Amino acid sequence: MNRKPKILIVDDKPENLFALRKVLKDLDIELIEATSGNDALKATLVHDFALALLDIQMPEMDGYELAGILREEEKTAHLPFIFISAVYTDNLNVFKGYEKGAFSFITKPFQPEILINKVKFFIDKHQQEIALFELNKELKNTNKELESFSYSVSHDLRAPLRAIGGYAKILEEDYTEKFDSNGTKALHSIMYNSKRMGELIDDLLAFSRLGRKQVTVSEINITTLVRSISEEIVAEDVERTIEFDINILPPAKGDHSLIKQVWVNLISNAIKYSKYKPKPKIEIGAYHKDNFVVYYIKDNGVGFDMQYYNKLFGVFQRLHSQEEFEGTGVGLAIVQKIIYRHNGTVWAESKLNEGACFYFSLPKINP
Repeated sequence: MNRKPKILIVDDKPENLFALRKVLKDLDIELIEATSGNDALKATLVHDFALALLDIQMPEMDGYELAGILREEEKTAHLPFIFISAVYTDNLNVFKGYEKGAFSFITKPFQPEILINKVKFFIDKHQQEIALFELNKELKNTNKELESFSYSVSHDLRAPLRAIGGYAKILEEDYTEKFDSNGTKALHSIMYNSKRMGELIDDLLAFSRLGRKQVTVSEINITTLVRSISEEIVAEDVERTIEFDINILPPAKGDHSLIKQVWVNLISNAIKYSKYKPKPKIEIGAYHKDNFVVYYIKDNGVGFDMQYYNKLFGVFQRLHSQEEFEGTGVGLAIVQKIIYRHNGTVWAESKLNEGACFYFSLPKINP
């Protein structure tokens, strides 16, 4: 397959086309020639060009008219072109050329090196754009494959996992008295791990869906949202007394359901990692920075060692053992993915046994 960049040269005089051909002969390009505006337009239907070199003075359709049509067509709207003229060289015509969308204007006679350098510039630019396009295309395909893989694997795992959990439940209900202590312990281990595996699958599915969910942006009353979430979580855990210090939180722009998920995950984490403190306290506040609102959740829990910070937002990464604190290690990865989709950032600061503070930013609402 020929991958050479294609250059369109348009001139009604064969001798001018020959001269351009001779000047550009050493470049690794493919030249497509046209002797009229109509022939040039036909060529654009067949070929994808990196650059066009247009003569201005031509019968039936001059270079200006051709340029105007090229700019109106979707396929060639962004095609760079250079006007080459020996007649229309005054400032008024040069300005008119740029007004038509020309990237450059060369007057005849010209030094071959000038044209060669300009053509090289646009070839390099075209090849960089192609490379970037291919890379983005490859990344999108890879992401789709990963999402599809994780989604299908998660669904395929559900059936045998439900069977394990179901049979383990039957054993517990009908045969517990036949087990000794070791057997009962093993059975409970099966039930516990099948339940945890189900939670891992649910979190993996939630993480996978984030890449496909459309973000619907609206104004969010963050103060109301956070207060309702904290009240719901406290109501579910009546045995513990948690002190909340919730400041006035500025509204922000974002997807309400996704931002709610961020707050649920972060507040739940703050409560979970403060459970060994006699008086758990959680402070929630915000401040403005540039065009963003930065929100923070500070707890007085166990904290973490900052030398392991690079693992904090990874999928299935945990800085504490499962025995100390239950969890799947996906919650913070979900938080990060949601905030990134809102063009914000998320980070944390902590000292071991002195609590942690998580921050994230959202675009603020301008008056």
